[in-house]
Amino acid sequence: MKNSINIMLIEDSPAFRKVIDRTLGNEPGIKLISQFGTAEIALRSLENASADNTPDLILLDLNLPGMSGLDALPWIHEYAPETKVIILTQSNQEADIVTAISKGASGYMLKSNTLDQLTDGIRNVMNGGASLDPTVAKFIIGKMRKDKPEASDANPLSQREMEVLGLISEGLQKKEVADRLDISPRTVAAHVEKIYEKLNVTNAPSAVHKAHHLGIFPSEGQG
Repeated sequence: MKNSINIMLIEDSPAFRKVIDRTLGNEPGIKLISQFGTAEIALRSLENASADNTPDLILLDLNLPGMSGLDALPWIHEYAPETKVIILTQSNQEADIVTAISKGASGYMLKSNTLDQLTDGIRNVMNGGASLDPTVAKFIIGKMRKDKPEASDANPLSQREMEVLGLISEGLQKKEVADRLDISPRTVAAHVEKIYEKLNVTNAPSAVHKAHHLGIFPSEGQG
């Protein structure tokens, strides 16, 4: 990971932008390089940005004037394919969560999160993980357990990979997964990389969704 994580903020509330600006300004290794009140202006900036000026991660609100955050996601991926996106919103609506994850968001956090949780989430995503608000993680798993998955006889994941995926789906960070399973964070990272490769996904929410869709996600939480 780079020495400094360059952040773009897309948020229409000046008061909330000021809070994020102050928070990230005091956080070592994280730098807020740009902030915009609308998705349209932010997208023009990304389209014209040089490689050196492209943010590493975008904090994206959903309820924006003009183009919504959800509508902006595909354009962000087109103009800045290497940039990670964390949704930072007040919305815990099912449709918003599912759509954001399906469109490739690497994290979904509520504005009610603490600022420490936000900065931890940023670092986790930049380390190759995902950042899910704990209540959102529980919602996703609850919803998937209610749905009827497609039956599958072939589970591409090993037992350990299933354990890792189960814990990540509960909102645990890699270090917490490592502590729970009594293995090293590096081993957890290797398992996560293998999970993504086997399921052909790029982030944890998509991995959970794909595993459930294939009918291989456990019906009970990991103990």
